Parts: sequence; C-alpha cells; structure tokens
Amino acid sequence: MDAVAHFTQLARYNVWATARVLDAVRALPEEAYRRDVGLFFKSVHGTLNHLLVGEHHLWFVRFAEGISPKVALDAELESDRAQLDARLREGAARWAPLIASFKPERWTGKLDYTTMRGTAASLPFAATLAHVFNHGTHHRGQITAALTALGQPCPELDLVYFLQNPTKP
Repeated sequence: MDAVAHFTQLARYNVWATARVLDAVRALPEEAYRRDVGLFFKSVHGTLNHLLVGEHHLWFVRFAEGISPKVALDAELESDRAQLDARLREGAARWAPLIASFKPERWTGKLDYTTMRGTAASLPFAATLAHVFNHGTHHRGQITAALTALGQPCPELDLVYFLQNPTKP
C-alpha cells in the first residue's frame, strides 16, 4: 500500500472513530457528564479538547499552512459539549481531502514550520503525519476506557479492529 492509500485509510478511520466516540459521549446523560462530576468530566471532556487542539488547531494548521498557531492545550478551550462535538466532527472530516491534495514529493520531504517561539523547525513529513494519527488513536482510547468504566464499552474503536474490518466505516 502506498503512502497516500495508507494515510487515506487512517483518515477514514479517524473520521469514523471520532464520530463513534462522540456518539458514545453524547449518549451520556447530562448529570453523568457535568463538570461537577469531577474526574470523569476532566478525563473525557478534557481529552476531547486535547484531541481538538492537537489534531485540528495545531497539527492541521501545520500541515495545511506550515505554521504553528498560538494555541495552549487548555481543557477549558471548549466548554459546551454540542459545540465541541461539532468542531471535532468537522475537523476529523478535513483530513482525507488534505491528504489527497499532497503531491508525491511532499510525502518524502519535510514538514517545515515555525514554532510558537518563532524558530524554524523541520520534521520528516510522513512520520509526522503518522504521529498525528497515533495521537488521536491514543486519546480516543483514553476516552473509551472511561466510557467502558461507566458500562458503555466501545470495543470497535480499537485500531486493530478497524484494520481487520476496513469496510466498517
């Protein structure tokens, strides 16, 4: 499988898995989700915010524009569940068209960008994109672990399951 096909498949998984985890979170009753529940809210909502910042506010801009936006990893970034849900779905859906737009020489090149401190940096392009998708998988795994602890398991969100059932999403 070439790089474009591989990363397009990962982008499909990203969209599907993000939608599934958000559906599971949305199914929680409001009283189980409110901030005053404490650790569960911080675990799920904070991790969703981290996913939003990492994949969409930071990494997506680096890939699309080659810059680093000045965004702090702040768990208070988006406090409204419905708004966060919409932003995560929209962000996940942007990856596949972006991947399709990359020219062959980009895949073997570097990702050049400016850090938040203003210094130039360069990373291997394909390896960095793989890191972004691994980051998302890791954080969705944290959320599904919390949901499983509440009696709402999502075993099909496992990346191995997806790769063994590629027609699922």
